[in-house]
Amino acid sequence: SAAQPRKTAAVLGAWNQHVNEDELLGRIELAQPSAMTPVRFLHQLTARASADRQRIVLPEGEDSRILRAAEILRRRGVCDLTILGDVDRISESAASDGVDLTGIELINPAESPDRERYAQAYAEARAHRGVDIELAREVMLDGAYFGTMMVQLADVDGMVSGAANTTAHTIRPALEFVKTKPGTKIVSSVFFMLLPDRALVYGDCAVNTDPNAEQLGDIAAASAETAQQFGVDPRVAMLSYSTGDSGSGEAVDKIREATSLVKAAQPELKVDGPLQYDAAVSASVAASKMPDSEVAGNATVFIFPDLNTGNNTYKAVQQSAGAVAVGPVLQGLNKPVNDLSRGTTVDDIVNTVAITAIQAQA
Repeated sequence: SAAQPRKTAAVLGAWNQHVNEDELLGRIELAQPSAMTPVRFLHQLTARASADRQRIVLPEGEDSRILRAAEILRRRGVCDLTILGDVDRISESAASDGVDLTGIELINPAESPDRERYAQAYAEARAHRGVDIELAREVMLDGAYFGTMMVQLADVDGMVSGAANTTAHTIRPALEFVKTKPGTKIVSSVFFMLLPDRALVYGDCAVNTDPNAEQLGDIAAASAETAQQFGVDPRVAMLSYSTGDSGSGEAVDKIREATSLVKAAQPELKVDGPLQYDAAVSASVAASKMPDSEVAGNATVFIFPDLNTGNNTYKAVQQSAGAVAVGPVLQGLNKPVNDLSRGTTVDDIVNTVAITAIQAQA
C-alpha cells in the first residue's frame, strides 16, 4: 500500500533517533558480518547520513517521485531538505498523492529573495563569458542553476537532480562555477554494484565518452577515493581486452600509460593493468595470467576504457546478474552534486540523496 513506505520510514527514523545501535550491538555481542550485502550497504548509507544531518536541495519539485522520496527521507531522518519549484503546484501534487511534506522547505526561485544574490554571484563568475546581471537573473529561474548556486554559496550542502532533466543539464552549472577539486581535471562517475556478498565500484559509466590516458588516471584515483569513502577497500583494475604484456595496440597502450600515471602519482594505491575482467575477479585466472599482482583476482574498483564499455557492462551485470546498481555518483567536483537517471525510482532517489549527504559530511 502507499502508506507502507511511510510507516517503514517513520519506524526507521524513530529507531535512528532513539536507539543507540552501538550499545545495543555491544550488549548482544554480534560479530560484524564479513559479507557486504546490498541491504547492509544501503542501511549503512542512511545510517551514516542521519548521524550528521546535512541539507540537500532537490530542484525538481514538480516530479512526484521526488516528493515521495522527500517524505521518506524526512521520516527516516536522513537529512534536511529544500525542494525547488512552484510552491502551489508542489503542494497540490503532494496533496493529491497523499504525500506529507511537513518540515521540508519549499522555495520558488522566481519569488525567492535570494535570487538577486545568486544572480550577482553568477554574473561575477561568468563575466568572462559575457554574462551580465540581466541574463544572470534569467538563468537563476532554472532550478538546476538556482540549486547549484545554493550549494556553491553554502546555503545548502549538496544537490541531487536529473529525474526530469539530462545529465548534462545537471552537471553544466557545476562545471561553470563550482569547478573541480584541486588536482582533479575532470568530473567523472561511479556506480556501486551491490552483489549478494560484496560491493564493487565501476567507473566511468555515465560521463566521459572516450577518456585519454591522463583522464583515465584521474578517474581511477577519484574512484578509489570514492570507494574508500563508502567502505570499499580500493584495489583498482584498469580494464582492457588484454592482460599484462600479452596484447599490443593503441587501446592497450592507453591503459598501460594510465596505470603508470596512477602508480606514479599514488604509489600507495593498489592498482594494476591492463587487466581483462576475468583476470581482475577470478583468482584462478589471475594465478595463470598475473600471478604476482596484488589486484588481479581480487579487484574491487573497475576502471573501464571508455563510456561504451562501462555503460553496457554495468547494465549487463545489473540486468543479468541481478546486482543492485547505485549511482551514478559524481566525483571530482568541489561540492557534492549528483545526477539521477530519468528512469529513477523513489528508492534510487533516497539512496542518491544519502550518498550526497555523506559526501557533504566529508
